Amino acid sequence: MPASLKSSLKSRLDALYNGTTRQSARFRYGLIVFDAVSILYFIVTAPFSSSVAVHLVSSVFGVAILSDFAIRLWLARDRWHLLTRLYTLADLVVIVVLILDPFLTHSLAFLRILRGLRLIHSYHLLGDLRRDSRFFRLREDAVIAAVNLVVFLFTTASLAYVLFFDRTPGPGAYVDALYFTVATLTTTGFGDITLATTGGKLFSIFVMVFGVALFVNLARALFQPQKVRFTCPDCGLLRHDPDAVHCKHCGHLLNIPTEGAD
Repeated sequence: MPASLKSSLKSRLDALYNGTTRQSARFRYGLIVFDAVSILYFIVTAPFSSSVAVHLVSSVFGVAILSDFAIRLWLARDRWHLLTRLYTLADLVVIVVLILDPFLTHSLAFLRILRGLRLIHSYHLLGDLRRDSRFFRLREDAVIAAVNLVVFLFTTASLAYVLFFDRTPGPGAYVDALYFTVATLTTTGFGDITLATTGGKLFSIFVMVFGVALFVNLARALFQPQKVRFTCPDCGLLRHDPDAVHCKHCGHLLNIPTEGAD
């Protein structure tokens, strides 16, 4: 490829991925829609045995994710930093699993749900939502906490299905795994489905410890007074009351952009 054409292509892609125009924002929202569709597909197909159609669709997702990853890596100014990001590592796992999908059993299918990590670690997505969505600005903590909890829930349910409920693979077994995960995560503990082995008990402890923390974090985000993100130019405090005039930490006069009362 000629150097001029390569440079032009890189500039156009950089404008789409990192630009501030409405077209760039719409493109990144399109990527988020793709992420959501891929996650939904991975969740729906988790309890089913692989078929030719499933392998074909998985391959299409794999090629698309690989292309997106390659473009991000090409555009990155600090590639090593990008490669050490959590969502990048999740993408690499997903790409490997999808490419090798025809040769793998369903025992690794749960790894695909890690694609969901991109929904909460995309810097440009958060920036676009903060700028364009008043709903997101007012409820950012609750939205992110809810996404964290959902990703953990379905990742853990898929893992439980693979490790403990796959003796009779199918939707029924996956629902049992999801039911067990929710009951354990919320510490409801009905006791009708339990894991009696040592590994199962350790897995249950893991679900309770991390799941309860995420559940409490969501409840706190829903019921605590809402804050807005605005960096104080003096002390750097990031979170303030929506109607704050002065920084509570240093008293500096703030100029928080607001749309006013409805």
